[in-house]
Amino acid sequence: MIYVFDSNTFRIIGHYFPERFPSFWKKLNEYTAEGKIISVREVYNELSHQLVKKHLTEWVKKNKKIFLSPTAEEMKFVGEIFKIKHFQYLVTQKQRLKGTPVADPFVIASAKINLGYVVTEEESKPNSAKIPNVCEHFKIKCMNLEKFMKKEGWEF
Repeated sequence: MIYVFDSNTFRIIGHYFPERFPSFWKKLNEYTAEGKIISVREVYNELSHQLVKKHLTEWVKKNKKIFLSPTAEEMKFVGEIFKIKHFQYLVTQKQRLKGTPVADPFVIASAKINLGYVVTEEESKPNSAKIPNVCEHFKIKCMNLEKFMKKEGWEF
């Protein structure tokens, strides 16, 4: 199974300090090496502007290869997402004006095309353009980090 991690999930991971949670980092490194955990280039770009924890910044740079560029098929699906006017709000006006990276549609498209799960800390809200709402609409599996760890049997 492939899991496509969102930026906010990586920020949560930053709270697991490697010296305090070595078994967590061992599992994380195993899953990334095996290609079970991936992400998208735009998540890398978002994290480049957001990370403050040195250990996570170093890990992200060391594992840059998991942050994949979108395929043509994924780009086509991003277009399908934006055909739904309501889902165009995945990109806020502020993000458009500032030109800041926006990963959400690419995370969703990667999970759809790779038949994987989105792992995000966002929660579904009625009539919203949140990742879980878009995933539900397109029947893409979506969960948070805790549910991912439960599904994979990670216990520490």
